[in-house]
Amino acid sequence: MYRHENDSTKPLSDGYKEQTVYEIPQKKRRSKWITVGLPLGLLVVAAGVVGVLFGLKVIKTGGSSSGSSSGSGSSGSSPNSHQNQDLNNLSYFATSTNGYHQPIYPSMTNTAQFGSPTFAASAAVHWPEDDFNPGQPSLTNLRSHPRLIAPKYKWDALTDLISKNAYLKTWNDIIMANATVFRDSAPVVHVFDGGASGSGILDPARETKNRIKHFAYAYRMTGDSAWIDRTYRELDNAMNWGDNREDPWNTAHFLDLAELTAAFAIGYDWLYDAWTDEQRTTIRTAIVNYGLRYGLTSYTDAAATYSWWHNVNGNWNCVSNGGMILGSLAILEDDTTGTASQLLPLAVANAVANCADVPSTDGTGSETANYWEFAITGLSELTSSLITATGSDQGMLSANDGLKLTSLFRMYVTGMTSLFDYGDHGPNKFSTTGNALLFLGSAFNEPRFTLYQRDRYQAAEPWSMFWYDVTAEGAWWNDLPLDHVFEDATDRWASFRSSWTDINGMFLAFKAGALLNHQTHGDLDCGDFIVDALGQRFFGEHGSDDYLNTNYFSNETQTSERWTLYRKMTEGQNVIAINGQNQLVSAQPTIRHDSSATAQGASTIFSVPSDSSAFVVADLTSAYGSNVQRGVRFLPGRRQVLVQDELTDVTDAAQWRAQTNATISIDTDGRTATLTLEGKKLVAQILSPEGVQFTDLPSTRTDNAPGLAPGLKDMDNLGARVLAIDIPAGTAGTTTVQVLLNPQWDDFTDFKTPPSVPLAQWSLTSHNS
Repeated sequence: MYRHENDSTKPLSDGYKEQTVYEIPQKKRRSKWITVGLPLGLLVVAAGVVGVLFGLKVIKTGGSSSGSSSGSGSSGSSPNSHQNQDLNNLSYFATSTNGYHQPIYPSMTNTAQFGSPTFAASAAVHWPEDDFNPGQPSLTNLRSHPRLIAPKYKWDALTDLISKNAYLKTWNDIIMANATVFRDSAPVVHVFDGGASGSGILDPARETKNRIKHFAYAYRMTGDSAWIDRTYRELDNAMNWGDNREDPWNTAHFLDLAELTAAFAIGYDWLYDAWTDEQRTTIRTAIVNYGLRYGLTSYTDAAATYSWWHNVNGNWNCVSNGGMILGSLAILEDDTTGTASQLLPLAVANAVANCADVPSTDGTGSETANYWEFAITGLSELTSSLITATGSDQGMLSANDGLKLTSLFRMYVTGMTSLFDYGDHGPNKFSTTGNALLFLGSAFNEPRFTLYQRDRYQAAEPWSMFWYDVTAEGAWWNDLPLDHVFEDATDRWASFRSSWTDINGMFLAFKAGALLNHQTHGDLDCGDFIVDALGQRFFGEHGSDDYLNTNYFSNETQTSERWTLYRKMTEGQNVIAINGQNQLVSAQPTIRHDSSATAQGASTIFSVPSDSSAFVVADLTSAYGSNVQRGVRFLPGRRQVLVQDELTDVTDAAQWRAQTNATISIDTDGRTATLTLEGKKLVAQILSPEGVQFTDLPSTRTDNAPGLAPGLKDMDNLGARVLAIDIPAGTAGTTTVQVLLNPQWDDFTDFKTPPSVPLAQWSLTSHNS
């Protein structure tokens, strides 16, 4: 499930190395939990730079908040560490990263630096005022080069700001180290993954884009012409890919074309004055002939076969329009063909109407937590470029109120180990990150978003150097509620936790949204839940299956071949399966919920109040065609989790299923199971009904599950297990299944057996016994 592909004894990201040579189709056969939290291409692990390439300096400060729940110290942190500066004068807050690359914060009660999030108007260190004042912004009155994301006034100020800001200094060092590794590597190899219309050349395109960003950044920071030569070598390589000289960037998988167009736009714009006239003409011609002309055709020719993404509110729209917008802005006044000037207003209007709608009304991404990164990165790149090039976002940021909330989605969907990574996780990410929070923090005047993202290991990449507002001060967690329920009907889900700064605390997430309209990236997973505790993910998600499976993305209908794959079907989720059958795709669950509204204060040391709790109850009847209710909750104090199901008049046999990487040991009575993962333990107890027992099953389909469609193949789940309870075929009445989850904390043994309370009577105080 989420173990390292080549060594089933390794957890997520332990010993993981950057893949620079494409081994098709191996990259598609990675489990989701391998890639989540560690995008390929973002981290380059190489001699001489290990330990600084995580986006945070790997530092140990003596005590850390990572140990406050488990008593295990900085469990999982990197062995490469050195002393931080005085803890009373922190220049960066997160002092190391754990094995999942989550930030570790020092345990300290001195909260002088951890005030409320703010952009300090009187900050001594700040960006200068923008010198571009177009009057009436338009798509034809553009700033001089460079104009994409990083205008000249920011480049001019950057060296000085780096010397005065620890975050910028650290990121700059990492970017330069990564650029050096890329420089010394051979140009990116052109490889089709599943043919032109499969996954195309998306990985090579995105790696090329990532390299061009780094090379161009390195030149502008050093003035060393060797970076010009290396940039052109990479661009020339991509101009000569493949045998199809008419369509070398692959319109059949338009994302490939869009990412390469964006890569060339960045190189053209950031290095505009460094290119020779001949080089500039060559690059511009490639942008037009291989990229923009196909984008224009997609808008003007009804017969175009690659325009379906125009009406999609997901990553395809944002990335595709993003490439067209960046390419057009880069060459607009130099393009004698007129292609850029015709395409730009069409792409902008379409992005405002569709890309801006990626977040639903509550901020949740329209696809999955991982696909949010692809979509919001594309949205931020194109919107930032419009602002810097034209002086206006051209309506992007005001098109959808959900954009103001989508950074909260990112914060709450991130657990103690990694994302609540339901559904597909997508292809390799390279420089696709959550760094849009830096851009959106400034765009919506929300310093909390900026402060949160600057501590992520992903932050060290070129966009961050220009999106980061150096006046941000305070602690992002200060006065931030531990719980949030996202209630848009398309994606209802809940996020509960015990702390924002203790990565060994507890995280409980639950999903009960609609199963349709997620652009064929979802699972049949109403009632799904995950649990993090003690720095481990005890119950989690499988994620993507092989994207090259026949008809993997064909449709979301009840009979879709997609739902015959184990990782996509109901049995592959942490849910109740009735007679092994799939949930109904027409499901429209409803929920009710409550929370003690506990918020963490300024200190990184947070003691949960003894009466603090949260719960959510979902009516899943529409998912099963039978009366099924599920509730999950923290017991008071947030040290224990209760999962409760009520099946009323369900006469078929059912099975309670939870996917895990842990080793499962079941007591002789069958009512207690101990899960062991990386030396940490969680004890699961059946409280009801009588007469049922836990079983330890392989994470594969049962005999009752839908048969695998012809030509499809389930991915190997690499030793993952299912903790299961078989619920016998019943009669009239309600069967209540209660499972209590008790992480084995080092500093807590006062586990309570909660009273049996019907879900209809759950309240914040119903389990205070």
